[in-house]
Amino acid sequence: MTVEPRYTAPPTRFGWRRLVPLVALLAAAVAVFASGAYRYLTFDELARHYDTLQAFAAARPVAAPLAFGAVYALAVAVSVPGATILTLTAGLLFGLVLGVAVVVTAATVGASLVFLVAKTSLGEPLRRRAGGRVARMEQGFREDALSYLLVLRLVPLFPFWLVNLVPAFLGVSLATYALATFLGILPGTAVYVAVGNGVGAVLDAGGRPDLGLIFRPEILGPLVGLALLALVPVAYKRWRRRPA
Repeated sequence: MTVEPRYTAPPTRFGWRRLVPLVALLAAAVAVFASGAYRYLTFDELARHYDTLQAFAAARPVAAPLAFGAVYALAVAVSVPGATILTLTAGLLFGLVLGVAVVVTAATVGASLVFLVAKTSLGEPLRRRAGGRVARMEQGFREDALSYLLVLRLVPLFPFWLVNLVPAFLGVSLATYALATFLGILPGTAVYVAVGNGVGAVLDAGGRPDLGLIFRPEILGPLVGLALLALVPVAYKRWRRRPA
């Protein structure tokens, strides 16, 4: 007679609703990989379809960037390999300024989608399981989240997909996450889009662009410098808190 107060159906339904975004994202990833579409993200395929892509972009100056941005955002959201080829393609089709704008915006949208799914579907359950350990990490990270995220985005120390997920479990706000992602990927994106802008000449000569150029000292050095600059506010706060 006393079992009714322990009825738990509402929390269960809420839990399942919270998993819907995760299931939808996983379904999209399965569909993309099952279709084999990611196999087209190679330099050989770019060279093969170069003329067709250029004709499409020239004939649809508004629709082409929007369609490309949607594809790029989806690729980021489901962590498809080959994002570098997509970035080069943006430079090839749209030039430096529009190419950078499309890629940075689409990548931020795709990364923010992953962040929201992880935060909605997995963030709270993981925090409850981990207890005080995550709470202590969360407090330290959230205090200087913008600086830390800028460093992680500016310097490719960790895979892009991993940086998409971890802040979702540490209480970072969507606004901070999106801003850090947008600003942090801007320099590196500009480098690859600029290379893509000259890919046409490379293709005509039968060559290949150097996709490892981001790790050259003359390029990686300034990115590391920007990352260190992003840590200045953190260092200043630590210095202000030291005992007199």
